[in-house]
Amino acid sequence: MKGLGELERSIMDILWAENNPLTAREVGKLIADRDLAPTTVMTVLDRLTRKGFLRRTRDGRAWRYQPAESRDSYIAELMLEALDMTGDRSAALTRFAKAVSGDEAEILRKALQELEEE
Repeated sequence: MKGLGELERSIMDILWAENNPLTAREVGKLIADRDLAPTTVMTVLDRLTRKGFLRRTRDGRAWRYQPAESRDSYIAELMLEALDMTGDRSAALTRFAKAVSGDEAEILRKALQELEEE
């Protein structure tokens, strides 16, 4: 999975925040801090679809876009890719575990326990 550029990330943030698929026009209206041409929004949505980040369905003459995966899934994939970049996954995981807060460590413990119980 490749990373996202700044505009791609902004568009994904909008789509992750929505509960319903959006058209390019709707996405463009929600990017309030930028003055983007509609064709730019459509191009980025098409690129995100080809990269596998979005799914699209026809709605009349327009396409509706929605995330292929949740934001959490995307972040977890980035974390796994970062682990693949290290020569020593155990050392990286150990350093990560030492860096998280007590509450985060508890969440990790619970998740690992649930995995063991499956």
